[in-house]
Amino acid sequence: MKLELRGITKRFGSLVANDQISLTVASGEIHALLGENGAGKSTLMNVLYGLYDADEGEILLDDEVQAFDGPGDAIAAGIGMVHQHFMLIPVFTVAENVMLGNEATGFAGTLDLDAARTRVKEISERFGFDVNPDALVENLPVGVQQRVEIIKALSRDARVLVFDEPTAVLTPQETDELMDIMRQLKESGAAIVFISHKLREVREIADRITVIRRGKVVGEAEPTATNAELAALMVGRPVELTVHKDPAKPGPDALVVRDLRVRDDDGHVHLDGISFSIAKGEVLGVAGVQGNGQTELSEAVMGLQHHVTGSITLDGEELVGKSVRKVLDRGVGFIPEDRQVDGLVGEFTIAENLMLNRSHGLPFVRGGTIRRKELDDFANTKLVEYDVRAPGITSTASQLSGGNQQKVVVARELSRDLRLLVAAQPTRGVDVGSIEFIHKQVVAARDEGVPVLLVSTELDEIAALSDRIMVLYRGRVVGIVPADTARETLGLMMAGERPPGLGEDPEQPGHLKEEDA
Repeated sequence: MKLELRGITKRFGSLVANDQISLTVASGEIHALLGENGAGKSTLMNVLYGLYDADEGEILLDDEVQAFDGPGDAIAAGIGMVHQHFMLIPVFTVAENVMLGNEATGFAGTLDLDAARTRVKEISERFGFDVNPDALVENLPVGVQQRVEIIKALSRDARVLVFDEPTAVLTPQETDELMDIMRQLKESGAAIVFISHKLREVREIADRITVIRRGKVVGEAEPTATNAELAALMVGRPVELTVHKDPAKPGPDALVVRDLRVRDDDGHVHLDGISFSIAKGEVLGVAGVQGNGQTELSEAVMGLQHHVTGSITLDGEELVGKSVRKVLDRGVGFIPEDRQVDGLVGEFTIAENLMLNRSHGLPFVRGGTIRRKELDDFANTKLVEYDVRAPGITSTASQLSGGNQQKVVVARELSRDLRLLVAAQPTRGVDVGSIEFIHKQVVAARDEGVPVLLVSTELDEIAALSDRIMVLYRGRVVGIVPADTARETLGLMMAGERPPGLGEDPEQPGHLKEEDA
C-alpha cells in the first residue's frame, strides 16, 4: 500500500503546526520523518491517524483520497500507529490488549479470546516476536510491550505503520531488535513511517529521509547524508555535534551518597540502597531506561522526596531532611526534567524567572521589595550570554520556544556560585542548536570545579558529557563504569546485567536477578 500526503496544513489558532507538507511512502519502504521536538512531526501523524482534521490537503492510499473521522477509520483503511507511550492496559493479557477495540465474539455474544490468542501466535511466529498471548502486559519488559503494540496493529491488517519516536524507552539492545523487526515488516511489503530526532538511528534504518522544521518540509536526504548535514537541515545552520572537553581533573569527593532508599506514599521502593560519590570537577552520568529511579534520585538530592533514608552529604554537610530552599541555599543548582512544571512559571517574565532561586534576599530583593535595576541589568546580561531568543526580558516564559525556555533555566541555575549541579534531562525537547549550547555550559561548570550529577535517557548525551557512568536498574546500581564503555555493555547493564570483568567495587553490586529486582 502506498501512502501519500499532499499539502497537509494544520493550524491551532495563529500557530501553523503543519504548513503545506507533502510526502510519499511506498510499499516496502521505510521513510524517516526527521525533526526536533515541536517541528510538527507528531501533529502530521495525528492528522494521518484521524486524531486531527487537516485544514488543508489530502491523504491518499493507493491513489485514493481518504476521509478519516477518527482513528477507527484510519485503522479500517490499513493504518497502524505504534505510539511512543504505549496504549496498553497493564492488567490485561497480551491477547486481551490485542483484541481491545476490535472484540471478536463467539457463541451468545461472549468474547472469543481463543481467536485473539491464535492471532497473536500467528503474528509472533511469522516475525519471531516470541510473545506469550496469556502474559500480563505489566509483567513484560518494555521492549516486549512494544512488540505487543506492533502485534496489535498487524492484527488489524495494517499495511501502513507509523512508529512515533519508538526508541525513547528502549535499551540499545532493544533498539537494535526493533530495527530488525522494522526491516522484516519492510520485507513483508509494509509502508513504514519512522518518526525520530535521533540522527544515528535514522541513518541506520531509513530508505529516505524527510526533514521538517517549524512545520515545513525543508529538505529530503539519503541515509548516506552525514550527521552534520542532517543537523544543519534540522536547525537551519551548521551545528557542532561533538562535545569537546579536556580530561577531567577531579578533586576530592564533594557529593557522597550512602545507602540511599526512596519510597513513595504507597510504600513502593524507587531507590533501594544505592551508594556513589562525585568529585569536584567531575560529571557522573546516570544512565538507564526511564522509570528505574533516576527521577527519584535527582529529587532526593534536592529535598523533593519525602520518604528518604540513608545519607546524602555535600562537602560533609547532610542534605537528607533539608528543605528545597535550604538545599538551594547551600549552592545546589537544579535543572529539572520538566521545565514547564518544575523549572519555570509561565506567567512570569523572563527576568522574574531568572530570580526564582534568589527571590528571598540580595542581590534582587531587599526588605521584601524587588530591586528592579539590579534584576533588569542581570536579566539583560543573561539574555545575551545564554543566547535566549526573545523580544526582551519582559516577555513571559510561556511565550518562549522550548529551547529558549530551557536556556532560561540553565542561565538561572549556572549564574550562582555552585557547589553542585543536578541536571536532569537537560536537553529534553530542545533543538540541536540549543543542545550544543547547553552541553558547553555543563562542561564549563565541570571545568570550574563544580561536581555534576547528570541524569539523561539519551545515551549519546551521557557518553559525551560524563567522566563516569552509573547505570540504574529497578532502583539499584548495576555498576559505575568509565565514560568510554561500549554501548553494548551499557545496554546490558540497563537491562539489569552486570557484564563479567567489570571489577569489584563496593559501589557496584553484582547481577540483579529477577527475584532480587
